[in-house]
Amino acid sequence: MGYPRCLVLAGLDHHPHARAVLGAAVGPGGRASHAYLFHGPPGAGKRAAAVALAAALLSEGSPDPAGAARRVKEGVHPDFTHVVPSGASEMLVADIEEPVVLGATRTPFEASRRVFVLEQADAMSDVVANKLLKTLEEPPDFVHLILVTDRLADVLPTILSRCQPVRFEAPTPVQLRDALGRAGAGPEQADACARLGLGDAGRARRLALGDGPALRAGAERFARAVIAGDLASEPWADILKVVGERAQARFEAEMERTERAVEMLPKKEQNKARKAGEVTAKRQMRRATAEALDHGLQLTGLWLRDVACVVDGVGDLVHHSDRSPQVAQDAARIPDAAALRDAVVLVDDTRSRFALNVTEELALEALASRLERRLSAARAEVGAQA
Repeated sequence: MGYPRCLVLAGLDHHPHARAVLGAAVGPGGRASHAYLFHGPPGAGKRAAAVALAAALLSEGSPDPAGAARRVKEGVHPDFTHVVPSGASEMLVADIEEPVVLGATRTPFEASRRVFVLEQADAMSDVVANKLLKTLEEPPDFVHLILVTDRLADVLPTILSRCQPVRFEAPTPVQLRDALGRAGAGPEQADACARLGLGDAGRARRLALGDGPALRAGAERFARAVIAGDLASEPWADILKVVGERAQARFEAEMERTERAVEMLPKKEQNKARKAGEVTAKRQMRRATAEALDHGLQLTGLWLRDVACVVDGVGDLVHHSDRSPQVAQDAARIPDAAALRDAVVLVDDTRSRFALNVTEELALEALASRLERRLSAARAEVGAQA
């Protein structure tokens, strides 16, 4: 009994190209490519589809296909390798040299194949790509590589030319809203988070569920405090709190995954694997910090942008649709759309600076001061007219 083909195609209704390509890859008579490149906007479902395809390939011929698929999704199948770049902004040679390049030379442990999923293929440098080229060009018959990227234009041509591209489409706001409603978000919240996701289903879902509402609230507090000229309360603290908690959760989840994998190794290899896992967990913690902080600042910029929309008389373009009265209140405080747009530029500039490893709290404090200075004249003008 093989892995049901319909499970691979589940969730691909809005991705006709991916459905056509992957439908031919699995099931009776299916022939999977040795290397795929899943590409499309963030949150389109590429990563879930990559893991589903890996589960299908590794379950085929298994006496317990459901169990094999479950272990792939949990990241503990011995013939499945899932690579996430561990560098702050790029994939490291260590991410692929032993896990992928050497791993691809080893015969399968349990299944008839070995499957490798490599996220953020655009983060490969020339050095990393060169390490991977031979594996991409001449892999053993039992090896399948699934590369994933949000930025196809940034993937090196040497990598792109050796993979079969699989396109995923951006979800519409209506599709995102409906999906969030099915996940448990209320109608107004679902509509706002779908707009704020900017086409990224992952970010939209995160905003509606888990710690997303707290991050939204922190970004709103930060933006509104700057507009009101209230920096004494350190309004960036709520964003940093969510960032820290999310990073710690990522660390703990990675350590739990490491422990599950370590249990399957011989005793003599466990300590080494555990130490390597801790290094990876710390890197993932830093990555989670950067991702959450960037998202919090993006939301801060979107609030300022929404206030500018109201000032310009295009309130129907506001993303924070469930906070319209508050946005309108801030528009009355700062009725200067040009100043607000300048403030958005300052936020985006700070987002780009985090790639340089600046200190989070100092950067947010500096941003708050810069925003307050830019908006103070407009606020004073309103006060003088009152």
